[in-house]
Amino acid sequence: MVRVGNIELGEFPLLLAPMEDVSDPPFRALCKEHGADVVYTEFISSEGLIRNAAKSTMKLDIYKKERPVGIQIFGANLDSMLQAVDIVEETKPDIIDINFGCPVKKVVCKGAGAGILKDIDKMETLTREMAKRTALPLTVKTRLGWDEKSIKIVEVAERIQDAGAQAIAIHGRTRAQMYKGSADWTLISEVKNNPRMKIPVFGNGDVSSPEKALEMKDKYGLDGAMIGRASIGNPWFFNQVKYFFKTGEHLSPPTIIERIIMAEKHLRMAIDWKGEKLGVLETRRHYSNYFKGVPDFRKYKTMMVTTDLSSDLFSLFRELKEKFQVEELAI
Repeated sequence: MVRVGNIELGEFPLLLAPMEDVSDPPFRALCKEHGADVVYTEFISSEGLIRNAAKSTMKLDIYKKERPVGIQIFGANLDSMLQAVDIVEETKPDIIDINFGCPVKKVVCKGAGAGILKDIDKMETLTREMAKRTALPLTVKTRLGWDEKSIKIVEVAERIQDAGAQAIAIHGRTRAQMYKGSADWTLISEVKNNPRMKIPVFGNGDVSSPEKALEMKDKYGLDGAMIGRASIGNPWFFNQVKYFFKTGEHLSPPTIIERIIMAEKHLRMAIDWKGEKLGVLETRRHYSNYFKGVPDFRKYKTMMVTTDLSSDLFSLFRELKEKFQVEELAI
């Protein structure tokens, strides 16, 4: 049984990765409904929180049905990070997570996210002081290192653990790689197989199929898989992995009608949470995967990713349901 603090997560938990403009409350709730064991918020700026910036504070919203849920924060200033911990605690998440892995330039140039991989002492200090500040389980998400020449992930993981982190998720790429090339799970496995490591070690990067998740479990011996891009427009992925673990077979994929209904539900939830404009805009990235493999879909997809009106989208969803229901009846 894998535990983070006192939270029991099962034998090989599947975690929804924190993804900017993706892992918002509506999408987290959908993934939770379809098998995710833990979900994480989009990363939240500590500086934004302490200044009460609307974009940052809005990301603190969590639904009861998401639990267990982790709120992820990033920053490089100790005082700001400690104040952010106090603010996050008030929203009563189950876990507080520190982002030591975001490779985006605007984050890195401030010494935050993956930028802190250049200063392991500071990484350890932030973790220690934040762990002392909260009674909630504190976890860390990071990368293998800044670049290939500076990989010290086994040492880093030990120091993070000794500083008080209760789990670590490692993306199997360096900051220099961004999202290119292949994730190296062998180095994550070295962390897990280090006899000094007692906390759960979760793998992240390239978990793109149930077979890959099983490989991470059986070949690399990790404690769980953190899933990012494979879940976008595919909240069913978590249950597909669990079904494969249980039976060795693939779960039947959702029908076209089920995909339309899910996309429609997702859009409604997004609009309810963030309003018409952002609700329409930020669900666009999911449509390619919701309708992946559907024949002759290009003209519909073009409209989905260009219209700014939810009424157009809901009309299109109705049209698609009628079209494909008729086609299914004709088969």
